[in-house]
Amino acid sequence: MALGQAPWGLWFVALPALVLLFRLLQGRGAGQAAFLGWFAGAGYFGAGMFWIVEPFLVDAPRHGWMAPFALLFLSFGLALFWAAAAWGGTRIGGRFGALGLALAFAASDLARGYVLTGFPWALIGHIWIDTPVAQAAALVGPVGLTLAAALLAALAMARAGGMVAAVLLLGVIWGGGAWRLAQPDPAPQPMTVRIIQPNAAQHLKWDPEMSALFFRRQLDMSSAEPAPDLIVWPETAVNFLLEEQVGLDLIAGAARGVPVALGIQRLEGRRFYNSLAVIDPEARVQALYDKHHLVPFGEYFPLGDLAARFGLHGFASQQGQGYSSGPGPAVLDLGPLGRVLPLICYEAVFPQDLNGAPERADWILQATNDAWFGQMVGPYQHLAQARLRAIEQGLPLIRAANTGVSAVIDARGRVRDSLLLDTHGYMDARMPGALAQPFYARTGDLPLAVLIGAGLVILLLTGRRKAS
Repeated sequence: MALGQAPWGLWFVALPALVLLFRLLQGRGAGQAAFLGWFAGAGYFGAGMFWIVEPFLVDAPRHGWMAPFALLFLSFGLALFWAAAAWGGTRIGGRFGALGLALAFAASDLARGYVLTGFPWALIGHIWIDTPVAQAAALVGPVGLTLAAALLAALAMARAGGMVAAVLLLGVIWGGGAWRLAQPDPAPQPMTVRIIQPNAAQHLKWDPEMSALFFRRQLDMSSAEPAPDLIVWPETAVNFLLEEQVGLDLIAGAARGVPVALGIQRLEGRRFYNSLAVIDPEARVQALYDKHHLVPFGEYFPLGDLAARFGLHGFASQQGQGYSSGPGPAVLDLGPLGRVLPLICYEAVFPQDLNGAPERADWILQATNDAWFGQMVGPYQHLAQARLRAIEQGLPLIRAANTGVSAVIDARGRVRDSLLLDTHGYMDARMPGALAQPFYARTGDLPLAVLIGAGLVILLLTGRRKAS
């Protein structure tokens, strides 16, 4: 099943594997099904998310010993959601066991986006991102894509033409997505954006000598002619704080009258923030956003003040004991450059964060540092989820990634231009146009949650009536 995730995208392998899993679970006792679901989930998450070891190898002599424990903890921890789905699906499903499993696994993917701050990575529905089926996310969101896969697997198990029904349903969803992709594109927005990719390897990023080289590299690319309308640097693009005016003056000077959006750390009182700042041609901060959905144990420690007494700090933070959380989703008004919804790295995996913005933006900006994720899987999975956010919101998305993959993504989730992973360079791109606000962007997960919950309740009540 893990082969359905990016960078492989083999949905035609993942879907039969899901059918096989449902067959193995169906007819078993709830306890046995939960045990099987737990180990099946551990295999799926371990195979699909082995990139989790990469952050610990940045400084292998100090942290490398933790890598296998991190992989085991993540895999078996996330697999608890599958164990719960397998237990609930077999208990509730009754004679409609496959349907119960389909609804329960969709519910587990939904829960995984919210429980303990959420971690909706490698959802089952992500197998569709490279296909026209992904366009359905504009209506039902990412968990709706999971439900589609699970229902197809359940139909394929049914007798009396179940496989035929599954093929027909897939054809309808696929055809609807292909039709949406074939519609005329909205007119491009009247602005050109320059995306800077410095390719600062994580183990060199904060070295004083190398950070100066990376800074100069970004300055040089920013000064290239012809000038764009906006220049975008990635997350934590510099090794100084926002309060250090000399650095901002150098950036504004290199930009030659063009505003620059960059990821930068800042200090307020005794708290540090992972921020995105837009500076104007006079090196003044025009707009500011503080990341609010932080990575647990990566950017902060729960009960951080207490943890700091024992020497436990945010793994990725470079200032203080970790980052503080910003107030929440925001839309920055950049005047003639439009209203932008900023995302910093990890925030792009949470559709509810985008839906929680106070108003609709004209475009989305993701500043990220995917150097933590290695070179094989993590960066491509992160990019794939950014594409899904563009589909859900009907908005173009500009992605500036330190080591890649930087990309221009249109409102239907297609990558219009990109910079290769582990290369430095820049690209100037015309901002794609926006679509009308999709249904999912207006409603979020609530309608689907109600539908899944109602389906499970109906199956439960039906099963009880049969038993009585």
